[in-house]
Amino acid sequence: MNGSLFPTVRAGRLSASSLLWGVSSLVKPRLIAGFGLAAVAVAAVVYVSGFGASRSAPEVVWGKRGVQPGDLARPRAAVIDREDRLFIVDFTARIQAYDLDGNHLGFTWTTPDFRNGRPSGLGVDNQGRLIVCDSHYHCIRIYTPDGTEIKKFGGEPGTKPGQWGYVSDCVQDKDGYYYVSEFGQNDRITKIDSEGKFVACIGEPGQGPGQLNRVRALALSPAGGLLYAVDACNHRIQVFTLQGEFVREFGGPGSGPGQFHLPYDIAFDRDGDLYVSERGNCRVQKLTADGKSLGTWGTPGKDPGQLADPWALAVDRFGRVHVIDTENHRVQRLKF
Repeated sequence: MNGSLFPTVRAGRLSASSLLWGVSSLVKPRLIAGFGLAAVAVAAVVYVSGFGASRSAPEVVWGKRGVQPGDLARPRAAVIDREDRLFIVDFTARIQAYDLDGNHLGFTWTTPDFRNGRPSGLGVDNQGRLIVCDSHYHCIRIYTPDGTEIKKFGGEPGTKPGQWGYVSDCVQDKDGYYYVSEFGQNDRITKIDSEGKFVACIGEPGQGPGQLNRVRALALSPAGGLLYAVDACNHRIQVFTLQGEFVREFGGPGSGPGQFHLPYDIAFDRDGDLYVSERGNCRVQKLTADGKSLGTWGTPGKDPGQLADPWALAVDRFGRVHVIDTENHRVQRLKF
């Protein structure tokens, strides 16, 4: 934290009354070179719930609703690469790169076609390249940081092995295997090798152990031996071995410590603790790897420290959490 109850603020280029309220004017160019800050002027004292009920505030709050390079329109997924670049995809299908303070780095591009829908998951592969889950096109695409597509896996919708439904997230393990979460047509995780060849399916629809209902996000444990799956509509986290064996689950519906209401993203820090964004509770929860709650942050609203439908988060190498505050069209950075 910055040692103050007030966040670092930066003035945006537009007043709140002049911000865009729709995304019908989508950004069509494939690659847009541009720089600029996307920020909102904010200053408030906020409440962090959790054990001890300490008072704190986000370190930085930034973002401005719009469709110009650097602007955000309902951001929905994020990831941080090896070079400390924060990549965000929003509801206009733009993928943009920022530094960890929210300064736009000039990279803005879209997937080849987004008439059916926008990407909703981002990852980084073993070579530091960006994984884009092209959700409505049933595939994943691998990009360089400047938006050059290198390869594509999938693309055939269906329920058979090797066919995919709505692709929500993807991670790659140290041996090169990809794990692709799906829902809609399929509630499962598909494992493929480094060349895209089908290996196995993990999970099936349902509410029991090892069963899934809208698996929304994935994370590998820091040691790399376990796969954590955000089982959103079952309001829990499930843990599997990399061979697909069920290990444990934790959570359950509710708003208390250790409970979830529509969890939607997950990320580990370097100490092995994990962070979960909850759309239903409008908060971020910090937990141990076995599911013990270490505190929560955020309440519903528009002020700094408040959240509106937080779809995603990313944790940087300094242990700071970058929360994608979707319906507030911004990012809040904090450290528990």
